[in-house]
Amino acid sequence: MVAHHIANGMYGMILVEPESGLSPVDREFYLMQGEVYTQDPHGQAGHQEFDLDKLLRETPEYWVLNGAVGAVAGEGALRAEVGDKVRVFFGVGGPNHVASFHVIGEILDRAYDQASLTSPPLTDVQTIMVPPGGATVAELALEVPGDYVLVDHALSRVERGLKGVLTATGEENPDAYRASPTP
Repeated sequence: MVAHHIANGMYGMILVEPESGLSPVDREFYLMQGEVYTQDPHGQAGHQEFDLDKLLRETPEYWVLNGAVGAVAGEGALRAEVGDKVRVFFGVGGPNHVASFHVIGEILDRAYDQASLTSPPLTDVQTIMVPPGGATVAELALEVPGDYVLVDHALSRVERGLKGVLTATGEENPDAYRASPTP
């Protein structure tokens, strides 16, 4: 089955840049969200056998970024500097579920729906939906240091492994989040 191949990681993205190219950014990252259907319950150690019934019921045991739980966290966290303009190519391998890509602690300055780089981007959005087999391109500027958590805003998926981290280092910028005037 095609869905079986995809649930086992047979997916990816291909970037076709507009003829004029893309605007310059400081960092670019590639993320793919996937679903893993295993016979054993979530958290079971060791080799995991595929579960066709769970695939057909669309109930994955794991939700992953870049193929594995924790692949984009800890040592695998994405890294940037305060002041960097970041571009994220985000795709959903599926095979079954829509994603709602969100960066906790940031706003997407520009998001290209369906990764249509020749269409005007959405601006100043917090979450963008991506269908299975689809993608988006999101751009954001990092104004303060910290760990920005990359999630599917169907947030219970975090508990099944779907979480990434973008760590921004650099100088504090309290003006970026201080209300003025103070109420």
